[in-house]
Amino acid sequence: MNDLRRLLFAGMWKRTILTVGFAAGLALAPVANAVPMSQQHDPQCDSNYSGACVPIARDVDCLGKGGNGPAYVQGPVAVVGNDIYGLDRDGNGVGCES
Repeated sequence: MNDLRRLLFAGMWKRTILTVGFAAGLALAPVANAVPMSQQHDPQCDSNYSGACVPIARDVDCLGKGGNGPAYVQGPVAVVGNDIYGLDRDGNGVGCES
């Protein structure tokens, strides 16, 4: 009976160590798609773009490209969602390129 008890205890101990180790690994692992605080989205900038603040407006054009606004952005800007303002004319994922 002592041998059985020793085996059961050893098995429980290993499972406990594995469970604690797994939980600690999850707690310390980096979160997928985590954004550093310094790069978190400004609520006044359109989340469809990154690299420069594209203002949320009726229409946004690239600064110096002859658009009629009323808002402008100086690029380049990466299109990370829908290009709702048509800033990426050639469809390569970058708007307001020089």
